[in-house]
Amino acid sequence: MLLLGIDIGTSSIKVSVVDSQSQKSLAAAQYPDEESKITALQPGWAEQSPEMWWEHAQQAILKVNASGTYNPQDIGAIGIAYQMHGLVIVDQNQQVLRDSIIWCDSRAVPYGTGAFDHIGHEKSLSRLLNSPGNFTAAKLAWVKDKEPQTFQKIHKVMLPGDFISMKLTGEITTSASALSEGIFWDFQKDEVSQDVLDYFGFSHNIIPDIRPLFSSHGEVTAAVAEKLNLKKGIPVAYKSGDQPNNALSLNVLNPGEVAATAGTSGVIYGVSDQLVHDSQSRVNTFAHVNYATNQKRVGVLLCINGTGILNSWSKNNLAAGQSYHDMNAKASEINIGSDGLRIMPFGNGAERILNNKIIGTHFHNIDLNLHTQAHIFRAIQEGIAFSFRYGLDIMRENGMNPKVIRAGKANLFQSKLFAEAFVNATHVPVELYQNDGSVGAALGAGIGAGIFDSPEEAFQYFEPVELVEPTLIDQYEPAYQNWKTFLEKHLQN
Repeated sequence: MLLLGIDIGTSSIKVSVVDSQSQKSLAAAQYPDEESKITALQPGWAEQSPEMWWEHAQQAILKVNASGTYNPQDIGAIGIAYQMHGLVIVDQNQQVLRDSIIWCDSRAVPYGTGAFDHIGHEKSLSRLLNSPGNFTAAKLAWVKDKEPQTFQKIHKVMLPGDFISMKLTGEITTSASALSEGIFWDFQKDEVSQDVLDYFGFSHNIIPDIRPLFSSHGEVTAAVAEKLNLKKGIPVAYKSGDQPNNALSLNVLNPGEVAATAGTSGVIYGVSDQLVHDSQSRVNTFAHVNYATNQKRVGVLLCINGTGILNSWSKNNLAAGQSYHDMNAKASEINIGSDGLRIMPFGNGAERILNNKIIGTHFHNIDLNLHTQAHIFRAIQEGIAFSFRYGLDIMRENGMNPKVIRAGKANLFQSKLFAEAFVNATHVPVELYQNDGSVGAALGAGIGAGIFDSPEEAFQYFEPVELVEPTLIDQYEPAYQNWKTFLEKHLQN
């Protein structure tokens, strides 16, 4: 049987069709070729159209079906991964009421801070495992305050993956994992948090039907099936935020296992069987894909908004006509430490590891007689790696001490320079795998539809393609400590 995985990214939609027997991707497609638009009506804001996601998802599915490498009628289940924390609201006719306020939007910080103070810090951290911060519930509170006429029309509130599932099936569902990433979930009671609903003045009726993450979230309608050349009635059997899904796609399911990704944002995600929380909510804890009331599995998530987006910014603005390969080659000729040039990569909104401060991207120690374009390219990748180290040390404070980190050989991890800087800055080896989120979503669908008897069966052929080990710690450590000094000066301002 074939499995279809859909990954709703910030930049584009990626889909893969996977053979359940071999667990290999038969075909993949991405749409659009250029990066999708993010609307920023004010500094610190970031919105995207959910209908744009749906249109792009359809085009990606049609594109992969047109590859001719399989029969679309053999697809038996669909899985969805999606950019986390986005707010999607619809009316009773399932019509979108406004553009989605997405993950890197910073406007809701004051609303989350108010909830944190009112509910109580200790109670919030012990029950929600997080401060409401800048997450989905706080974004909904912003809509309630600033756009009351829109708020009054809300029938259901969703995460981005819930919306795509709704468009496929006509049903609106969610899961404990999705609600936890929106900071709607009370982990002590294993139910929607009444504290959050009461403080923000939300009705429980706006919460969708809650189902197990690995289960049917509806079946593809006849109209959608006809348009996309799929069989009517295929179940959407899996929905997960992109980081828990990335962990699944790397077979990170058990306590102590850790995954990383370095795309637009950077993430380290470790699995625990304890309901852990950071005292300052600098790293966050959400229900993992295999969370259950009788088997607690949570993901401790370090997120850095400004990572790969800085690398792409430098390509677009400083490297006209050059490829990432060209940039990496130039950067590799520069000494470790970039001859003193230091770059802070925090220019993509409020950073949780910095207590939701917005400090921006900074270049330090530029010597106009020494530093070149190549120095900037290297200092950017080192600065991103150093931000991972800074965040990982916070995770270590909270009991997460990885012996190895698994990552897909994609995005920044395709750069040998970045992989070298990452392992030497963090002191942790990295196993690289040929995988992506859409393949993980497809395999998740196989688990949810019962095509695999267990997650272990879904990953029985899973092997790393490369191991990167730290061998230059003594050369990277002084550069990191110097970088950290500059960061701490910014945080004192």
